[in-house]
Parts: sequence; C-alpha cells; structure tokens
Amino acid sequence: MIFLFETIKLGLTNLHLHLLRSFLTALGIILGVAAVIAMVSLGEGSKRQALLQIEQLGAKNIILRSQRPAESQSNQKKNSNNWISRYGLRRDDLDVITSNFPDADAIVPLKEVGSKMSRAELSRTSQAYGTTPDFCEVAKLRVARGRYLSDADLDAQSMVCVIGSEVARQLFKFDDPLGDTLRIDSKAFTVVGVLSPIGLAGGAGSALVGRDLNLDVHIPITTARSVMGDMVFRGSGGSFSNSQVEVSEIYVASPDRERVLPDSKRLKRIIDSRHADALDVSMIVPYELLENAKKSQLTWNLVLGFIAGISLLVGGIGIMNIMLATVTERTREIGIRRALGATRKAILYQFLVETSVLSTGGGLLGVALGIGSSWFIQWIAPRLPQMPIVGQYFSQSVALPTYVTLGSVVLAFSVAVAVGLIFGIYPARRAAAQDPIVALRHD
Repeated sequence: MIFLFETIKLGLTNLHLHLLRSFLTALGIILGVAAVIAMVSLGEGSKRQALLQIEQLGAKNIILRSQRPAESQSNQKKNSNNWISRYGLRRDDLDVITSNFPDADAIVPLKEVGSKMSRAELSRTSQAYGTTPDFCEVAKLRVARGRYLSDADLDAQSMVCVIGSEVARQLFKFDDPLGDTLRIDSKAFTVVGVLSPIGLAGGAGSALVGRDLNLDVHIPITTARSVMGDMVFRGSGGSFSNSQVEVSEIYVASPDRERVLPDSKRLKRIIDSRHADALDVSMIVPYELLENAKKSQLTWNLVLGFIAGISLLVGGIGIMNIMLATVTERTREIGIRRALGATRKAILYQFLVETSVLSTGGGLLGVALGIGSSWFIQWIAPRLPQMPIVGQYFSQSVALPTYVTLGSVVLAFSVAVAVGLIFGIYPARRAAAQDPIVALRHD
C-alpha cells in the first residue's frame, strides 16, 4: 500500500511540475469526451422532440384522411371559374370500419365545416371540425379552461364549440372566450372550452397532421351534419370551389400498440376495396412513424458518436506522443532510480499513473465541458435570431433541443480512460525496459 501511495504521489508531482504541458496533453481527451457528450445529446434531444411530436398524434391511433385527388380522378362538376368536387371518406365507410373493428378503443370521425371563422371585425379561414367527445382522449388533447364536447351536446345538436389556443389568442385577444360567441360562416356558436397548446406548430407532428392543431375549432358532429351540411365553400381571387366531403378524418384507436400495424393493414385493405384507384384517402400510422424515427435516430447517434470518438483516438495518440517524449527527457532520472533499487515494475507503474491521471482528469473535465456545452447549445439556439449580424441567418423558430444521457457520459468517460491507458502502456513499458547503465550515461 505504501509503495502504491508513493508511486501515485511521485506521478502526480511529475505532472504538477509541468502543469501546462500536462493540460495540453490532456486537451485531446477533454475535447473528445466533450464532443461525444455534446453530439450525442444533440441527437438524443432531436429524437425525443420528434418522438414527442409523433406521440402527440397517439401511438395507438390510425388516422384516415380524405384528400383531394388529382383533377382527372376526382368526381367533379366544372363550370368556368368554379367547380364542385366530391371525394374522400363517406359515412358508409365509417359504418363499415366500425363493424369491422368492434374491439377498437374508439373510432372517431371528423367533419370539416365552414369557410370562415369570425368574431366582431376579426376573422380567419375556417379550420372547424365536427367531432365526438371521444376525440379529446384519442388525440391526446387537454382542456385548459371550460370543458370539452359532451354526449348531451351531440344529442341536442348544440351550437357550442371548443377552440384551440391560437384561435383564442387571435380572435379573443383581450377578452375571455368562455361564454362568448364565435361565428363559423353565418352560424353563431357559444365557446364552452379552450384547449391547451399542443406544441406541434412548425414541428414534425404538425407536418404529419397537415395543419396547426392549435388553430382547430371543434363542434358536435351532429350539429355539423344538420346545420352546416356536407358542402365546404372556398373562395379566392374571384374564383371559388365547393368540396363535398362527408367525413374528413377517421381516428381508429387500437386496443394496444401490438395491434396497430395489423389493424392498419386491415384498414388499408378495406379502403383499397372501397376506393379502388380513387386515391382520395390517405393513412397515417404514428406508431409506424415512431418506430422508424427510433431506428433512424439510433443510426444517427451511432454516426455522431463515431465521428466524436475520433477525437478521443486523437487525444490518446497525443498522450502517447507526449509520454514518449517524456521518457526520452527523463532517461537519466529513470537510470538513477533504477540504480537506487527501483524495479522495472515501479517504473512501469509510475508512468501508468501519470497517463491514468491525464486520461481520468481529462475525462472528468471533458464530461463537465460536454454537459455545459449541451446546456449552452439549447440555451443559445432560440436567441440566435435576435442577435445582431448573425440573426438574419437563422429562422425565428430555430431550436436545438439537447438531452444528456447517463449512458453517453459513462461511455465517453470510460473510453477516455481506456484510451489513455492503452496508449500509455507503450511509453511506460519503454521506460521500464531502460538499461540503468545506458540511462545513467544519457545526456
């Protein structure tokens, strides 16, 4: 024990005598560890954000959506600068799907209604949908204030609506929306609830859904059918179009995740048989996207880790080079120690202690720098657009989420220590193999 303590003490003393050189030697390890942690945290942060956005759609959901087919394939009546187009899911499709999936947790239809939402002098293009109370649970929505639609609203065909957070912000800037009136086309609806921000705007989830869900307005589907009808009018630049779509979307919630992919294949067969060659229905399977995103991100993390690991390799080579130079520089010292009775084992341990301290200390500093860099990247990214000169090159929505995992820290530190030791063994063995007589004669 005394021998080990004295060896460690001697090694630390030698490093302290050349503090700047020791720090520069360990710099490769420091930067390598920091690079591994920072790059993996970037990949992990991006993965978690993407997975969160996809999971917002519901990992057990299968989403069918009516989509306008190519003009040549749609059933439309054209008249100069206006036309009527009939396409997409029908109510009998909904009935068939309901009968074929009796054990589904929920089957929820959405029906697009209206062309314009307005309040006083404020207005915006309609993004209103008739739906059922189950949609709140299926789509992972949360009500910030008030309530969501109820079965009583459906039975009574109530003229009530629940609005998204952005609708509340844009059309009810300084007023309480609850109990107030929102008009969809010429129909007046009483606001009974406001949804919490969903966080999909501009993200992967929003792109998958095809719209910002924070701008949605929900009304009872029975009201949508009886009061609003199936025709949706759109007008722009002197021309207009009428779209007749009975059901805009259908959410099918499978009983568990293992059933999602088989259920999606069954649904595809049903839709293909009922809409053969129409190309007017698309399908989104968030769980499938979730699994693909996980696989893609794992590959990306491995690539990032490999690239950053090269820095660790360079750091290890740097330690070996410096330690080899140190062996040459301290040849006479080694000879004196051998002449005074030091064994080759003692010389070997002394140099291994020095490389261990360099790699371990560099690893610890690298861990601190990597965690700090990850935090700084996440903090600085949203502020870049406001910075002078460089701000013009960044989007206002720029974000670089990071997430430091324990695994990346442990792996980076362990590899740093292992690299330092491996590359330090050769200089240590070379020092221990010195002939004491030749070493004493060294100038």
